[in-house]
Amino acid sequence: MARLVVTGGMGFIGSAFVRRRLASTRDEVVVVDKLTYAGNPNNLKEHRDDPRLTFVKGDVCDGGLMDRVAKGADAVVHFAAETHVDRSILDAGVFVETDVVGTFRVLEACRRADVGRLVHISTDEVYGEAHGAPCTEDAPLVPKSPYAASKAGADRLAYSYHATYGLPVVISRCTNNYGPYQHPEKLIPLFVTNALEDKPLPVYGSGASIRDWIHVDDHCAALDLLLEAKGIEGEVFNIGASQERDVRGVGEAILRILEKPAGLLQAVADRPGNVRRHAVEWSKIRARLGWSPRKAFDEGLRETVEWYRGNEWWWRPVKTGAFQGYYEVQYRGLA
Repeated sequence: MARLVVTGGMGFIGSAFVRRRLASTRDEVVVVDKLTYAGNPNNLKEHRDDPRLTFVKGDVCDGGLMDRVAKGADAVVHFAAETHVDRSILDAGVFVETDVVGTFRVLEACRRADVGRLVHISTDEVYGEAHGAPCTEDAPLVPKSPYAASKAGADRLAYSYHATYGLPVVISRCTNNYGPYQHPEKLIPLFVTNALEDKPLPVYGSGASIRDWIHVDDHCAALDLLLEAKGIEGEVFNIGASQERDVRGVGEAILRILEKPAGLLQAVADRPGNVRRHAVEWSKIRARLGWSPRKAFDEGLRETVEWYRGNEWWWRPVKTGAFQGYYEVQYRGLA
């Protein structure tokens, strides 16, 4: 039995990882989450009474808190971050604070506690544009948004703690995730929930931007391996699915599944610095650890759409209050 600390464990990917560990291992899991707008206790509702799960409400920028939770931990998986490109354009400061300073506090706590493994969750956003072939782990980091830049800084800070202090850090860079419990500010849940409400689906520019889409369960399966594999400290592993789709095509597929009119797709002004294509080369993790994604995008998208259709209790409260204010600022002119 291991004691595992998961920062940001009430968020989308973090909670999926926690659910997976509780279901498949005997781990004791300590979740640290500030419960900002993106942290949702309902993401772990089914495990609320599990004696192996401990929740600590707090900020990763709180060094004293991180020292306390890291003490005695066998491993830390660091998800906690501000993650939305659009919001980083509106307010970059909070991204620098949480993603960079917060990561520094986590690294310091892990160093002092002599933690046995730290998996740092980075992102393919750090590469910027994928021109031609997908980006390999040694591709230059050319982030194009404040979010991407803050994650690039955290990514390299994490590596420096391995190089300087010998901290057993492993870094993952994953493509766009989708699946149940994803906050409706993100593209797929936004499109699905808007379509269910017969509201427009906002498409930046022509909708030609391309992303590689991976189901969150496939991502978490890869993280299991990065958490436990021997001899990979200090390395970076891309996690992808080779299932590239453009934004407009994803919207059209969602509308077909829901039998909604194509006219719900509505163009809005493109966002500044929008990346035209994200894609990573993930043959390293396949060759070294035997991982490959299992969920085909068309199947996973249909399952995800049906989850949102059947779980209005989860997403309708999320789309009220402050979310409405953000939405009106971000998508001016849409009904």
